[in-house]
Amino acid sequence: MSGPVALAARRRLSRPVVTVCIVVVSVAWSIPTMGLLVTSLRPRTLAQSSGWWTILADPRLTLDNYRAALTPGSMTPDGALPYLLNSVAITVPAVVLPLALGCMAAYALAWIPFRGSTAVLLVVVGLQVVPLQMALLPLARLFGQGWSIGAVPILPSMDLGGSYLPLWAAHTVFALPLAIYLLHGFISIMPRDVLQAARIDGAGHLRILTGIVIPMCLPAMGAFAVLQFIWVWNDLLVALTFAGTSPRVVPITAYLASVKATSAGDLGRIAALGCIAILIPVLVFAIWQRTFARALVAGSVKG
Repeated sequence: MSGPVALAARRRLSRPVVTVCIVVVSVAWSIPTMGLLVTSLRPRTLAQSSGWWTILADPRLTLDNYRAALTPGSMTPDGALPYLLNSVAITVPAVVLPLALGCMAAYALAWIPFRGSTAVLLVVVGLQVVPLQMALLPLARLFGQGWSIGAVPILPSMDLGGSYLPLWAAHTVFALPLAIYLLHGFISIMPRDVLQAARIDGAGHLRILTGIVIPMCLPAMGAFAVLQFIWVWNDLLVALTFAGTSPRVVPITAYLASVKATSAGDLGRIAALGCIAILIPVLVFAIWQRTFARALVAGSVKG
C-alpha cells in the first residue's frame, strides 16, 4: 500500500499550483532572515539612516559588523567567541546523552520482554505532551537543592549558573521521550531472524545493540541528532533558567538576548551576532540533510 500512496502523493505535490504555493511560502518565510543578513553586512551609517530593503539602491557591503561582534568592544565586552564555545559545550553532550540512553531504552522496550513494557512505552509517549515550562521550576529546585533519601544523598546540589551539568541534565530529560519513541519505531521492525541468529551465535544484548541495531538505525539516529542539535542550540528558555548570568556557561542565544543597542547604528552589530548564532545550525543541517531525508523516507515506508 505504501507504493501507490507514495506515488499519488508525489503526483499531487508536483502540480504547478502546489509548486508555486511552496515557492511563495518559502520566499516569505526567508524574508526576515534575508533582512537580518543584509543588515549585518551594511555599513553603520547606512543601517542607521535607511532600511535593509534599500540595498538595491546603495549596494555597499562591509564585514565591520562581524569584526566588531567577534572582538571585545563597548557593546560586546567579551566578544561572541566564548559564548559560541559555550553553546558547543552545551549542545554536543545534550545530543549524545539522550541519543545513547534513548537507543538503549528503545532496544530494551522492543526486544527484551518484561512485564509492563507496553505500559512503560505508553508512559514515554505520553510524556511528549507535557509542556516544557511545567518542568522548569521543579528541575531548578531539584538541581539547586539536590535530592536525598534520609541522610543518603542521591543527587548532589548543583551550582545553577556555574556548571554545564544542569543544562545537560535538563536537555537530556526533555529529549528522552522523543528519542525513545522515534528509535523504538525503527528498532521494533528489525528482522527478527537477524537478531535470533546473533543470539544463536552467542552474542549478548550489548553486542547486538552495538553491532547490529545501531548500524541499522543510523538514519533515525542522525535525524534525531539534527533535530536535537538545532533545538538545543536555539534554546533560550532553558538557558536562561539554568545557565544564570555566568559567562562561563551562558550560550550565544542568552548572550544575544542580553545585548542592548545604544544607538541605531548598533543594529548592524546585533544583526551580525544573530547571523553568527544561526550559522552553525544551518551548517549542521546542510551537512546532515541527506541523512535526515533518508530517515523521513524510511519512516514513511515503514507505515
